[in-house]
Amino acid sequence: MLFIGRIIDGLAAGNFTTAQSYLVDISKNDEKERVKNLGIIGATFGIGFVLGPMVGGILSTVSHAFPFYCAGAMALVNGVSAFLFLEESNLDRNTQSLRYNPIAPILRAFKASPLRSLYIKWFLFSLAFVVVHTIFALFAQKAFGFNAVQTGSIFTIVGVVIAMNQVLLLNKFWKKYFTDHQLELIMLSFVAVGLTLAGTRELALFYISLPLIGTSQAIYRVVVSNQAILNADPLMKGEVLGTIASMMTVSMAITPIAAGSLFEMNISYPFFAGALVVIVAIIMSYKKST
Repeated sequence: MLFIGRIIDGLAAGNFTTAQSYLVDISKNDEKERVKNLGIIGATFGIGFVLGPMVGGILSTVSHAFPFYCAGAMALVNGVSAFLFLEESNLDRNTQSLRYNPIAPILRAFKASPLRSLYIKWFLFSLAFVVVHTIFALFAQKAFGFNAVQTGSIFTIVGVVIAMNQVLLLNKFWKKYFTDHQLELIMLSFVAVGLTLAGTRELALFYISLPLIGTSQAIYRVVVSNQAILNADPLMKGEVLGTIASMMTVSMAITPIAAGSLFEMNISYPFFAGALVVIVAIIMSYKKST
């Protein structure tokens, strides 16, 4: 039953991309508004990252199954509300017949020369991001003796950083003072430095790494999504956003095995490997600027 539930959840994994596409549709092709809308959906994810572990912990005091029932009920209310009250945003739909080959959009993505470099850098960033999530709790326990409550608190801190960056700082600071290309270099550098600091196993440096990793996750996703939309065919915006999400999903499928193996060799190796992967993306961005 657990596997069936996860399969159904996987089949419904396009919800985030659909929500992104909706917010892009209603931005009226204004870049400032589009960036703001993309930041909003990222911020909701960050807020959920803050509240979810806390609420789940409280609900689990009733029973281990109760959080699942509550999450299912919320999803049902969400779906019914969207069906009844959410107006259609895409009035200029691509009426081509549906294509069911899941690999075809990814192949098209790497053939699309204006976006190829962006996709590759996003994929490399995703590999590093998934490394952190795969072994984070194990690392915290092994390196610092953190228990479940302490590890959950760390995730809450990262969630607060994500929400603050996307709600308060995205337009008022990051987009105001830096170009997208500069932000790309800054955020990739943040995650590379953050992973390296975390891998040192020094508690003070580990805490310093958290805002760097959280900020990079918050801002770089918006930068990538915005740049992809700017360079995409207007009728392919949804597919482009879906391709970005798919690359994150692919990294989630292949990275945990490598991260687990590296962790067994040395608990710091996954962080250092993630940093090296991101350095490749930084080099790609730097070469493009020169």
